[in-house]
Amino acid sequence: MSLRIDKLLANMGYGTRKEVKKLLKSGVVKIDDVIVKDPKTQVNPNEQVVIVWGEEVEYKEFIYLMMNKPPGVISATEDVEEETVIDLLEEEDRVFAPFPVGRLDKDTEGLLLITNDGQLAHQLLSPKKHVPKTYFAVIDGEVTEADVEAFRRGVILDDGYETKPAELVILKSGLRSDVEVTITEGKFHQVKRMFQAVGKRVVYLKRIQMGPLSLDPTLELGEYRELTDEEVECLKQFMPSDTKKGNL
Repeated sequence: MSLRIDKLLANMGYGTRKEVKKLLKSGVVKIDDVIVKDPKTQVNPNEQVVIVWGEEVEYKEFIYLMMNKPPGVISATEDVEEETVIDLLEEEDRVFAPFPVGRLDKDTEGLLLITNDGQLAHQLLSPKKHVPKTYFAVIDGEVTEADVEAFRRGVILDDGYETKPAELVILKSGLRSDVEVTITEGKFHQVKRMFQAVGKRVVYLKRIQMGPLSLDPTLELGEYRELTDEEVECLKQFMPSDTKKGNL
């Protein structure tokens, strides 16, 4: 893989293309110990060593982040009025132009994957892959075994759509019930609408798992971290085998 040195440095957060050109002219950039000043110089970051100000540039093409999305923030890359999950990222992560994989409602919190790997995102969101997503929910009303069975069969939403079978686990039942629900599709407000279909209302919703990826319990609301190599590899089980290589 070969790319221009100015593009590589811009992608790694060393400034705009214009700022990177000034950086190159100053003579602080080296490729394999040779000073480089031409922004068009080609470099293979996987085979060559790039040095800026005496420090090696650790190049990566893709970024994979796990966020504990807080309520009140929208799952979008930008918005003129609302705060987005991308606004919560450090500048060093925003330079990769990442985007949220799927959406969590504005008032829903929990696990959100953010990446710039479009291929992986497409596979995780593909209806054909049936990637399971698990939520913890607090329900206004008593959740019963009849509801569990209804979810297992699939329920009819308000627009007439019949959902695929879902797994509903009752953690606590009463006037307020605690449950976990796992779905394999992502219709608009689906979990809320499924409970609405059985005459109940969701008052709190938090996504705790997506595929093999579980929310890190050490992440406070609004915090995020990079995925480990192992976590990325687990997610890539949903990708065609010929596209898995070389993406870390």
